[in-house]
Amino acid sequence: MREALAEARIAADEGEVPVGAVVVARGRVIARGHNMTERLADPTAHAEMIALTAATEALGGKYLSDCALYVTLEPCPMCAAALAWAQLGRLVYGASDPRRGYARFTPSLLHPKTEVVSGILDEESLDLLTAFFQERRK
Repeated sequence: MREALAEARIAADEGEVPVGAVVVARGRVIARGHNMTERLADPTAHAEMIALTAATEALGGKYLSDCALYVTLEPCPMCAAALAWAQLGRLVYGASDPRRGYARFTPSLLHPKTEVVSGILDEESLDLLTAFFQERRK
């Protein structure tokens, strides 16, 4: 999760909402991503989507059943659906997103075999987000 936080800091430095993600396979990071919606002018360029694409390229296939995604914020429904199609093995996220997180809308959106762990380094994740939005609102 610390690697995902590092990606979130990169996003913040680039003026993006500070969300970061990494994909781990067999104990090593195979893909990284952070929000790039502003840079790419693409509303789908969420940290999870960037990391998911990089991971499938690294593995040479579309399934991530033996992988874990670490992300600083609970995925939105779009990202959760993409993770379901990738058959992600494990989702680990920091802060919950009570306004736009997938669990609020469709808790069963993930693949049925995906293990979910939440609340990991959630305070650090929330601190990044809070500081980012406080700065934007000045």
